[in-house]
Amino acid sequence: MTNTNARFTVAVYPGDGIGTEIMGATRRVLDAAQSLFGGFELDMTEYACGAGLYRDTGIEISEADFKAGGDADAILLGAIGLPSVRKPDGTEISPHLRMRNEFGLYAGVRPVKLYPNVKTPLANPRAQDLDIIILRESTEGLFASVGKGEVIDDKEARETLVITRSVTERLVDQAIGLARARKAKGGKGLVTCVDKANVFSAYAFFRKVFDERMDLAPDLERGYAYVDAAALDLVRKPWEFDVMVMENMFGDILSDLAAGLVGGMGMAPCAEIGDENGLFQPAHGTAPDIAGQGIANPSAMIVSAAMMLTWLAEKHDTPALAKAGAAIEQALDRGFENGTVRPTDLGGNTGTHEITDAVIAELKSATA
Repeated sequence: MTNTNARFTVAVYPGDGIGTEIMGATRRVLDAAQSLFGGFELDMTEYACGAGLYRDTGIEISEADFKAGGDADAILLGAIGLPSVRKPDGTEISPHLRMRNEFGLYAGVRPVKLYPNVKTPLANPRAQDLDIIILRESTEGLFASVGKGEVIDDKEARETLVITRSVTERLVDQAIGLARARKAKGGKGLVTCVDKANVFSAYAFFRKVFDERMDLAPDLERGYAYVDAAALDLVRKPWEFDVMVMENMFGDILSDLAAGLVGGMGMAPCAEIGDENGLFQPAHGTAPDIAGQGIANPSAMIVSAAMMLTWLAEKHDTPALAKAGAAIEQALDRGFENGTVRPTDLGGNTGTHEITDAVIAELKSATA
């Protein structure tokens, strides 16, 4: 049954550095969308977490604030980490990794889209229509070893790669769903398995499970690429991909490479999806060198929030959320097209506040 006037709780973690600035901008956009479109309410509550909190208190997030994320309908995360703050073992502060694991956020959806008037380093004109998705498994792979690695007698270090059938099946099913949705809008309907199956048995197993799930989707095409070849082709001919599905570490690396094709990390949104929970964040870092200057690019954070609305709409059958999510992405697109959105990291001169104003103005224009 369609939910026509629903209320949703959103746990908001601004984090560190520019995280607080882009979160403030995004909340303004969400407030405007909520007011303009109606049909839903977002109850957004902020919680502290991150490197700054760890530096000041010795904890990266309180147990109560961590639990609030799991209990909420969705999680909105800014950016976490500071170069000068590390745990005793030298690793970064990363409560979001714990969220991925404990909340089962196995599917990292990373759209790669070139917006109007954003320059790409690729000379081929086909790159102007670049629009793909990198689907990164987010709980297993090499990251399964986080906190469990060992250094032996200061002579040898070991980490363990883990790939399970249950998670891989659900991950590929997510890829199938994404490819079908894109095909319905004129996309290729192609899912490409990225692995290193020619060398490692774990990746051969990943490919085996991929094939089993794709056998259940005869309406879609499938492709294969070893990760090194995929890196080459993302630079050489990325327009030939559609949805690319891969292990955690491969996804971590290739999604950053792909972001470089569409303007950089300020244009890299991300959704971390599980069977029950969803976390939405930009893939970039905290950029402490520009924090407080009002020039941070909020685009990736804004698109991540739009993805949150779309996910909530599908999960709770609330069309108003889907309409608002699509409108936010379209508003940002129009802002780039008409020149009111020109982030400084892309060579422009519009700061965080001006970009936010431009997106809200486009939303208002679309609903006038």
